[in-house]
Amino acid sequence: MMKIEEPRPAPAASALPQVSEKQLRAIGEVLRDSSRPLKERFRALFTLRNLPGAESVAQISAAFVDDSALLKHELAYCLGQMGHVAALPVLVSVLEDTGQNAMVRHEAGEALGAIGDPSVLPVLSRLSADPTPEVAETCQLAVGRIQWLQRNQNGAENLTTNPYASVDPAPPADESSRPSCAELRAALLDETLPLFDRYRAMFSLRNRGDADSVCALADGLKCGGALFRHEIAYVLGQVAHPACTKQLEASLRDQQESDMVRHECAEALGAIGTPECLQLLAEYGSDEARVVRESVEVALDMCEYEQSAEFQYADGLATAS
Repeated sequence: MMKIEEPRPAPAASALPQVSEKQLRAIGEVLRDSSRPLKERFRALFTLRNLPGAESVAQISAAFVDDSALLKHELAYCLGQMGHVAALPVLVSVLEDTGQNAMVRHEAGEALGAIGDPSVLPVLSRLSADPTPEVAETCQLAVGRIQWLQRNQNGAENLTTNPYASVDPAPPADESSRPSCAELRAALLDETLPLFDRYRAMFSLRNRGDADSVCALADGLKCGGALFRHEIAYVLGQVAHPACTKQLEASLRDQQESDMVRHECAEALGAIGTPECLQLLAEYGSDEARVVRESVEVALDMCEYEQSAEFQYADGLATAS
């Protein structure tokens, strides 16, 4: 099953037809039309993401005036995954805008790290001391990723393959020493380690994707800060292994948990997509937190797509005229 974010990743791209600039603008109009159901706007966003180029970046960037934190955080995520330097100015602007939801600013910072251009290191370094912990930690991670890219241009480290084709905020751990699942779990949960190192353990476990690794990851839902826990939920959604259903459910039901984490748990449950998960999501379609309600709406739409015969998630939008 697929996951939004953040989904995290956008739905897997099938071969899309060539589209004109006029068609791209038409898709952008769907994305920015707040009178449309959110699920339709997400389909437009994912279509633009799968049509890389400066015009797609421009159409996505123009939607940051929206009032949905979920949509705006997904805009930033998609721009980061596209990797186009044309997105740098808008992402820096969103990151620096303290009027934006912390979840949106975080995603803009993560996107800057995903694009990996060293020119943004000064702003990322400055905002590594931002008073909002999720923003500060994201910027620290982004600095760490760009510096890691600079150090490892020759590909000297022995890394596992990412089966999800996402650009992650940190690389997996170096596998030269063949760390066990228990060793990676210990690093993941060790709050004395730098966050970048814990993320590396996280993505190694994610890449392994077996039940033991998934259970080790799920232990992270009760560990660390909101940023760390939300990333745990995100990668669990990527793996979409039912072994973590109960832990995701517990975090979603926890009204004391950060909405940033709960929304990722909702998306992850939608990615797993079992009848049990879908029944649970239906309970939260009217949650008090808007970002959770909207995550449920989009997650259920993706589940419906996965169970249909549609050619690809944003079917038909790429041929808009």
